[in-house]
Amino acid sequence: MKQAAAVTALILETFRLNGRLLAAGDGLVRSLDLTSARWQVLGAIATAPLPLSVAQIARSMGLTRQAVQRLANEMERDGLLRFAANPNHQRAKHIVMTPRGETAYAAAMKRQAPWAQALTHGLTAQQIAAATVTLKQLRQRLERDDSDEGD
Repeated sequence: MKQAAAVTALILETFRLNGRLLAAGDGLVRSLDLTSARWQVLGAIATAPLPLSVAQIARSMGLTRQAVQRLANEMERDGLLRFAANPNHQRAKHIVMTPRGETAYAAAMKRQAPWAQALTHGLTAQQIAAATVTLKQLRQRLERDDSDEGD
C-alpha cells in the first residue's frame, strides 16, 4: 500500500513537471517559431536511426497519431519538414526535416544545453539516473499494459 501511495505522488508530480517542462520549452524556443510539441517532433526525427512515419513518431513520444499528423502538416506548411516516400508502406509517408527544420532544431538544442545544465544545480548524477530508471520502468509497464489491451 505504501508503494501505491508513493507511485501516486510520483505520478501527480510528473503531471506537474510535464506542465512546467512544456511551458519552459515553449519559452525557450518561441523566438525560433517552435513550440515544445514541434520541438518534440523534430527531436524524434533527429534522434531516430532511420526515417519515421507519423505513427512511429507518435508511439516513440507517447502522443496520439492524430496530434502528430496535425503538427506534421503544420510543420510542412512552415517549411520545417517534408513527407517522403516510405518503401515499406505506400500511404504512411516518412517525415524528414528540411534544412530549415534542421537549423531550428540545432538552435533549440543549443539553447537547451545551458538550460539543462542549470536545472542540475544541487542534484547528483546518481539522483538523476535513479529518477530516470524509475520513470522508465513505469513507462515500460504502462506500455506493456497498453499492448496487453490490444490482445
